[in-house]
Amino acid sequence: MHLDERKMKILQAIIRNYLETGEPVGSRTISKYTDLNLSSATIRNEMADLEEMGYILQPHTSAGRIPSDMGYRLYVDMMMKEKEQEVNELKELLLEKEDKLDNLLKQTAKLLAVNTNYATMVSAPSIHQNKLKFIQLSRVEKNQILAVIVIEGNVIKNTILNVDEVLTDETLLKLNILLNTHLNGLSVDEINLPMIAALKRQAGIHSEIISEVIDAVAEAIKADEDLEIYTSGTNNIFKYPELADHQRASELITTFEEKRVLNELVHETLADENNTGIQVYIGKESPIESMNDCSIVTATYELGEGMKGTIGIIGPKRMDYDKVVDNLKTVMRQLDSLYKKD
Repeated sequence: MHLDERKMKILQAIIRNYLETGEPVGSRTISKYTDLNLSSATIRNEMADLEEMGYILQPHTSAGRIPSDMGYRLYVDMMMKEKEQEVNELKELLLEKEDKLDNLLKQTAKLLAVNTNYATMVSAPSIHQNKLKFIQLSRVEKNQILAVIVIEGNVIKNTILNVDEVLTDETLLKLNILLNTHLNGLSVDEINLPMIAALKRQAGIHSEIISEVIDAVAEAIKADEDLEIYTSGTNNIFKYPELADHQRASELITTFEEKRVLNELVHETLADENNTGIQVYIGKESPIESMNDCSIVTATYELGEGMKGTIGIIGPKRMDYDKVVDNLKTVMRQLDSLYKKD
């Protein structure tokens, strides 16, 4: 007897329904659950075949069916294969895009420095406000599981979790369904204590794993706090006498080299959710103390799916503001069109 596509769809529907409800699954439930448009009688015949093949069982107390170990094994193997393929394809695509974006942002910083004769900075896009798309738990060693976390913007984070027990495929499957059902589409701020408590109750003896996974999700989404920042044109500072004395120039160059303070500027710019335009800081308005003798013009660029970054141009207070703003607007339009074409 052959396990054709129709039987496979019915088997998947039985397993998913049983995992959600814990109750034996009947043919009428399956007829509502799938898009096969089959009669209950036809589904009963297919279920009889699946039972004969060893993929489902009929408990003595019910007319419905439940998955056998053999059925679980087939379901888990197929699910893991599909998810692994999805993640691998996504990783390849993202590595290509990440490399392109990395080079694009470096070139953007250089271009702005050449066109304006000022110092420039461009931050990599932040995913801090993004939401969870998908979690996949899989066993890599006897007491280790791999958590693959996919965030909006198709950012993938991997983390290894140590566990005190050996988790069966069925347990991992149930945890995957539990986590994805409740957490998909949520940001870290939306994953609150009552939700975590409810998840831990449903996970029962595996509640500690839920805590570790949620911690890993939070770390993954917040891991961009130290953003990559590309700078260019630092030596342009020496072209302006008011910035070129030894102490001021040294402080400015240190700021550009260490980049920690630039990170603070980026986070301040991105913290304002309504700020998608151009901001100008003049002198002491600057959030960076070492730049109190400068003007800073920043713009927020968007790459879709909540991914935002900051472009900044730093120069003397007598900078050519018209030219700087025009250059920023042009670059923002180009970034937007180039990325969306990809």
